[in-house]
Amino acid sequence: MRRYVFQGFIACTCLGVSLAQGQPPADSVAIASALWQIKTVGPGVVWKQFHFAEKQLFNANQNINILETRLKNRRVRFGFASADAVGDTARKLLKTSEIAAKVGALVAVNGTFFDTKRGGSVDFIKIAGRVLDTTRYAPGKALAEHQQAALVVRRRKVRVARGTSYGWEKTLKADNVMVTGPLLLWQGASAIRQTNAFNDNRHPRTCACVTTDKRLLLITVDGRTSQAYGMSLGELSFLSKILGCRDAVNFDGGGSTTMWIAGQPDSGVVNMPCDDKVFDHAGERAVSNVFLVRKKN
Repeated sequence: MRRYVFQGFIACTCLGVSLAQGQPPADSVAIASALWQIKTVGPGVVWKQFHFAEKQLFNANQNINILETRLKNRRVRFGFASADAVGDTARKLLKTSEIAAKVGALVAVNGTFFDTKRGGSVDFIKIAGRVLDTTRYAPGKALAEHQQAALVVRRRKVRVARGTSYGWEKTLKADNVMVTGPLLLWQGASAIRQTNAFNDNRHPRTCACVTTDKRLLLITVDGRTSQAYGMSLGELSFLSKILGCRDAVNFDGGGSTTMWIAGQPDSGVVNMPCDDKVFDHAGERAVSNVFLVRKKN
C-alpha cells in the first residue's frame, strides 16, 4: 500500500474544528497529517488505513479503515446482502466475510443491528424490493435513535435519510433501504443525540457517510484493546466531519464492526474485529446483513 497524507482532509480541517462538538484543534491536525496507507482495491474504489499510536487521536490509540468511491462511479453497484437466502424459513447469522464472498462483493462492511438469538434485523431492511425485516416499535414510546435514520440505495444513488414518525421508513421510494442509527451528521451539522452509555462510551464503530463533494465513505473504527480504544459517537461524528462528510449514519458496532475486501489476506478482513479480544483480524462476529459494493457486470 502507498502512504500519503490524505489531502482531502486538510481542505476541511478548519471547518471541522469550528463545527465539531468542541474537539481540540490537535485532533484535526492528527487526522490531516496522518500518513494514510492508500490502495486501489477495485474500479474507482480506494482503501485507506492508519493506526494512530501513542494516543495521537482523541488522546487515545485508534485504528481506522476507510473505503471510498465516487457516488457516480458507473463501474460499481451499491447494495445490501443478508445472511438469509430467499425462501429460507430459519433465520441465520453469518460473518460479514461469508456474506460478502457468497454474493460476489468487491468490498463490504457489517450492516444494521440484529437479533442475536433469533437472527434477522431488529429494524426495517428491504433488499431488491423484498422486505426482510420490519422495525420493532415500542407502542406508545418515541422512536429509538437507531430507528430514526436509514441508508437508502435507489437507481445507483446512495443517500442518508431520516424520520421521526412511526412507519416513516415504509414511505421511502427505493428498493434498498436499511434503517439504522443513530444519525451522526445531517446537512453538515452534528446531529443531536441522547446522553447514554451507547452514545458516549468508546466502542468499535462502523458508519457510512456522503461527502460534500459526492463521495461515499464506509468507515470502521476498531476498539476494546490497548492498541485501539474505539470512539464515542461524538468522536465518530467529529471524524466524519473532518473527512468531509455532509450526512453520516452509524451502523451496528462493537464486535460486529468488520471491513472486508475481496482478495485480501485473512479471509479479506482488513480491520481488527474485537470478538476474540485480541488486536488481530480473527475476531469477526456473525451478523444479519452487510452493505456492499459490487463490480458492475
